[in-house]
Amino acid sequence: MNQDNIHAVTGAFGYSGKYIAQRLLAQGRTVITLTNSLHRRNPFGDRVRVVPFHFDDPGKLTESLWGVSVLYNTYWVRFNHGDFTHADAVRNTETLFRAAKAAGVRRVVHISITNPSEDSPLEYFSGKARLERSLFESGMSHAILRPTVLFGKEDILVNNIAWALRHLPVFGVFGNGQYKLQPIHVDDLAQLAVEQGKQSGNNTINAIGPETFTYRGLVETIGQIIGKKRLIISVPPTLGYAVGWVIGKLLGDVMITREEIRGMMDNLLYVDAPPVGNTRLTVWAKERAATLGLHYTSELARRQDRKTEYRSN
Repeated sequence: MNQDNIHAVTGAFGYSGKYIAQRLLAQGRTVITLTNSLHRRNPFGDRVRVVPFHFDDPGKLTESLWGVSVLYNTYWVRFNHGDFTHADAVRNTETLFRAAKAAGVRRVVHISITNPSEDSPLEYFSGKARLERSLFESGMSHAILRPTVLFGKEDILVNNIAWALRHLPVFGVFGNGQYKLQPIHVDDLAQLAVEQGKQSGNNTINAIGPETFTYRGLVETIGQIIGKKRLIISVPPTLGYAVGWVIGKLLGDVMITREEIRGMMDNLLYVDAPPVGNTRLTVWAKERAATLGLHYTSELARRQDRKTEYRSN
């Protein structure tokens, strides 16, 4: 088998990893996935071989990557919870990078975040920055993709904004709501990742979509599209977090975190760069106006249920 034909995707049964795997299979690649969800429904059947991460056994992890040409890494955690944290995700990802180098992987395509900084007080952004440095210091050929917000059929943020607009009489935005977001469609990100897998030079790309919204503007737009125009009010971040915490508790989820609020308000989900995605969120949402936000999408439910396929919104 041609070594250049074997590609490894972390989390191919999850969100962005699934779209990357789909595009690789469409190109005739042999795909394996490294995952903690060994029993989650496999939408690819026998076309994708499933192996556990083996973070606790770097030798086995290296063995899993023998013969792999390109590793696409989507592995991460949205927030600290229970016995799994950003620090764990950083440590495990560095183990993955070392295993990839030991296995002779030709190239790594790594999903990061806009505006990472090791000096950031926000673990999400400092952890992502540390991993970018680790990948650079590994000496492996790599591409680092920095998306802001992803949207797609399995989306959480946009869907749950629509859900709140459908179920609440008013919608509160943190502060003035004028901080910006540049959502990119998950399949546009996947296309970029697969294209970068074919390259050889080290690249860092801000992976943003063609539309820029203020947070308030995004909420207004979604409300108009689904026919649920609500009064949008400015609330102090602490109050907004408290309301989100209560709603999350009622739903058995973490709806929003303090770090996510601060990251948005600090404009960390915005960069002054040309878009690389083509799919417009407004067009995508209009095509799903009748169903978008009908059901709440739970992050914790996905993490705890390792068998059910991610539901499409």
